[in-house]
Amino acid sequence: MTARRQERNRVGPGSQFRSGIAPIALVLASLANSLWQSPAPASTTERVVVNRYTGLAIEGFDPVGYFVDAGPVIGQEGCEASQAGAVWRFRNEGNRAAFIAHPEIYGPQFGGYDPVDIARGVTVAGNPRFWLISGRRLYLFGREQTRDAFSADAARLLQEASQRWPALQQELTRY
Repeated sequence: MTARRQERNRVGPGSQFRSGIAPIALVLASLANSLWQSPAPASTTERVVVNRYTGLAIEGFDPVGYFVDAGPVIGQEGCEASQAGAVWRFRNEGNRAAFIAHPEIYGPQFGGYDPVDIARGVTVAGNPRFWLISGRRLYLFGREQTRDAFSADAARLLQEASQRWPALQQELTRY
């Protein structure tokens, strides 16, 4: 090997790595670093947040339960319905029937994505344990802080989220 080729193949003084390997290592390190620092990405590329392993919407919690039981209640495996490409679970047949009749009321708004993040122009999956009913609609939030921010200025955030949601929906279905 010529001296010039040896020099080109070195990354740094005394390095034995070939030049093509170092950039890959840097990219992987950068990617790992960005994953640790950024908020959790949406767990789906659909219009409704769905667990990619189970196919369940809102992690199997009964969406009607937020209204009738004043909080999250796990649905039963034998009491399910499919809607919007997701499997929804319910605590009982009455909740299932109510949801089937009015999914636009009982289903989480913005497909279960955090409305505060939608207002910022990004999709972050809501957590069924961070929730709020506002204007007779269910909203899920990715973090407790975004739920609190929403409570403080719901009208403005809903207006901004509603304006951005159609474009974000298009983006979600593109992938």
